[in-house]
Amino acid sequence: MKAGQTFTIKQTAAQTGISEDTIRYYEKIALLPRANRKDNGHRVYREEDVNTIRLISCLKKTGMPLEEMRPFLAVSVDADPAEYPELAERLRSHRETIVSQIASLQQVVDFIDMKLKEGKYRGDCSNESKDGALRKEAVSPVELSYFSVSAKVGKPVRR
Repeated sequence: MKAGQTFTIKQTAAQTGISEDTIRYYEKIALLPRANRKDNGHRVYREEDVNTIRLISCLKKTGMPLEEMRPFLAVSVDADPAEYPELAERLRSHRETIVSQIASLQQVVDFIDMKLKEGKYRGDCSNESKDGALRKEAVSPVELSYFSVSAKVGKPVRR
């Protein structure tokens, strides 16, 4: 992108992967500043606007709610992060949440992999086989983590 270059909403949507309707919505809720307009009324976006939309998209992928993005978007691109320790702390906290979510999702992947390896898609986590004999292999800690310890196997848990 050349400095001072402008883009239509269609070009901006193509560059950012965000729909034209979503870009208009972000303007409507003031997440983005109102776009400048040509004489014919068509929106014109600058490189800075495109970069802001990319930042919104990135933060949104992390699960950050739009309202929580506002403080980050209010800070100038060339601002010194040291001047905004509260934003750095918010970002650290958000990062910890994401790391926790990744760990949780990894447990799910491990569980699915285990089920695929066993070739059994349903069953319980007890050590007993259907004939009453004990299974030779113990249930993995990953598998156990998906079942309530207090619930008896085979009986539904009432909530």
